[in-house]
Amino acid sequence: MAEISIIPADRRERAGKGPARAARRAGRVPGVIYGSKKEPALVSLERVALDKELRSGTFLTSVYDVQVGDDKERVLPRDVQFDPVTDWPIHVDFLRVSATTTVTVAVPVHFLNEERSPGLKRGGLLNVVRHEVELTCRADAIPSTIEVDLSGLEIGDSIHISTIALPEGVSPTITDRDFTVATIAAPTVVREEAAEEAEAVEERELEEGVEAPEEAAEEAAEEKPKGEGAKE
Repeated sequence: MAEISIIPADRRERAGKGPARAARRAGRVPGVIYGSKKEPALVSLERVALDKELRSGTFLTSVYDVQVGDDKERVLPRDVQFDPVTDWPIHVDFLRVSATTTVTVAVPVHFLNEERSPGLKRGGLLNVVRHEVELTCRADAIPSTIEVDLSGLEIGDSIHISTIALPEGVSPTITDRDFTVATIAAPTVVREEAAEEAEAVEERELEEGVEAPEEAAEEAAEEKPKGEGAKE
């Protein structure tokens, strides 16, 4: 298990909009710690320190120790609300967890070895169907990322969840189908050329279909014995 970071916090004595606004004016972010059949704990965190963790890109998939005075609560961030104008965090929810807690998390997908994909070298495009995959696992075994190796993939190949090696004890929440994570798509130019060629073939076939009866009529006329013609 990765080293657990500590987030210092202060205890909030009162809930409500007034105390929450006061905390924000003081440069802090109100939050709540819930779960484990205990009473919710109201806390506030230093805004700049929280924003630094948010910018790591793995905040919602990382376990932390929130330290309030001499007490520590092991938690998993579950939700962050942001100010629509400043984009600063304005509230955060934490779930109490232990080594045996099973959680559902959305883990980001990272693609490796693009330079080793013949399809991408030939101009193919990496079409990402899922930037994140929702997984079920123990709180102490959350993978920071899902790594997908693109080595050897050709244009037209698909990457399904069954082809991705997940850590032991980690499984996707979708179990009723082998869903697609990404594909190697043909470049736009190739697709357009293929479409134009198909259209040209279709036009030729249509033209041949129209010309065939005319040619047959001409041949029949040439083979008709002289002297025969329309009756006057």
